[in-house]
Amino acid sequence: MKVDGILPLDLNLVSLRAAELERLGFDACLAAEVSNDPFLALTLAAEHTDRLRLMTSVAVAFARNPMTLAQVGHDLNAFSRGRFILGLGSQVKAHVTRRFGMPWSRPAARMREFVLAMRAIWDAWTFDAKLDFRGEFYSHTLMTPMFRPSEISFGPPRVMIAGVNPRMTEVAGEVADGFVAHGFTTARYLREVTLPAIERGLERAGRRRRDFEVCCPVFVVTGCDEAAIESSRAMARGQIAFYGSTPSYRPVLELHGWNDLADELHYLSREGRWAEMGDRITDDVLETFAVVEPPAHLAAALRARCEGLVDRLAFTAMLEPEATAEIVRDLREAD
Repeated sequence: MKVDGILPLDLNLVSLRAAELERLGFDACLAAEVSNDPFLALTLAAEHTDRLRLMTSVAVAFARNPMTLAQVGHDLNAFSRGRFILGLGSQVKAHVTRRFGMPWSRPAARMREFVLAMRAIWDAWTFDAKLDFRGEFYSHTLMTPMFRPSEISFGPPRVMIAGVNPRMTEVAGEVADGFVAHGFTTARYLREVTLPAIERGLERAGRRRRDFEVCCPVFVVTGCDEAAIESSRAMARGQIAFYGSTPSYRPVLELHGWNDLADELHYLSREGRWAEMGDRITDDVLETFAVVEPPAHLAAALRARCEGLVDRLAFTAMLEPEATAEIVRDLREAD
């Protein structure tokens, strides 16, 4: 199992953290698009590491278009000498239309075409072919010599698609190199919903599971003392409550019979009562979504949660570097 670490949002901290993740034995560093541009963080990480893979987890696809992401994906992969992985997510309609001012329609179909359009652009650069992609949502038919990258020896980056609901997950199986599960997921949801959807997509494309990677960030509650554990617990409750309030993620709660919790969290979010939401996450809900263990038992618990379901996991824990390195080593050596 591969183990990935998460980069900070503050660009001033990225270089040191990326170098530390490489030293601690992590396989990749992940940059999320939250209040920052993840590609800037990964450019810094690439410059200060030699082995660590670099992955957006995730960048918002529909805030951009296939050409802009094909360009930045190619450039980061070339700059990092083949270490970049482009993880893409759709976001939700309100953010795409009201925050980014971009069009929204049929997100799964749009994402499928988005990835195919990028692949057509990369093929034009790699094989000097005529660019002639014409789809329902995107059209790319012009590529003159001046705008073809000269460094193509590392080829295009691998592409991962993130999702929660089955249709987007099927699209990942059909056209991407891997799937990024949302942190707001459970072992049961992965087993009963996510993996069967991936298999349907793979089968549609005539592809094999062994050529496809499933990645999953995991909520972790741990700490070196009781105060750290309580801080970690409160943070996890807040994150789970925030995601649980989003209608798009409701099916995860419904699978476990927590329909009333989904209703309550959504109501509190609409009322702006964010501070109260974490209190609604009981220990049962917390332990279904998060691995809650002291450091000495964390690796075994993560392995029990993820083995056989995912190929790589990501976690962040408030621990000393040496303790983190031991957990990473235990997870990787279990292979």
